[in-house]
Amino acid sequence: MNDISPNETQKKILEATERLIYAGGICATGMDLIVKTSGVARKSIYRYFLNKDELVAEVLRRRDERWMQWFTDETNRANTPTERLLSMFSVLEKWFVSADFRGCAFINAAGEIGDADDPIRAVAKEHKIKLLNFLRQLAEECRVEDPAELASELLVLVDGAITVALVTGNKESARSAQNVARKLLGL
Repeated sequence: MNDISPNETQKKILEATERLIYAGGICATGMDLIVKTSGVARKSIYRYFLNKDELVAEVLRRRDERWMQWFTDETNRANTPTERLLSMFSVLEKWFVSADFRGCAFINAAGEIGDADDPIRAVAKEHKIKLLNFLRQLAEECRVEDPAELASELLVLVDGAITVALVTGNKESARSAQNVARKLLGL
């Protein structure tokens, strides 16, 4: 389904499901709540999605597309390669202070799903691979000695900052991560 644009009914289902799982989690979001929140009959939901896992996976795929577009666009506003790499932490900090920040939807989802082969976990992994590839691109533009290693380290910093901001409420964790990134770059 992810290769076609959703119709209005599908959009209602996807938007309601995303709001619910991002706010309360996958396990806490039952089909009854999705039906009630979306205003779409259960039978109609199952016409578009075989089960809740398929629905959640599609929600995460769409969130991945939007989040990555937002993150790359905002990060790429900076002028130089080094500024772009460091600016991603400022971008994260703006997200952390937003009213609807609930952490990384993909880390949250992976934490709820025990089976590494589950389609939901697969979408979460795909998201992290895309993020890692973007970080590698930034590292390559900075002409560092080992872009792959720096990208892996940056991914830990990004996900660590997101997790610390969510768990402790420290919205400045992105600044701490940025300081570590400066050290990794030798600045």
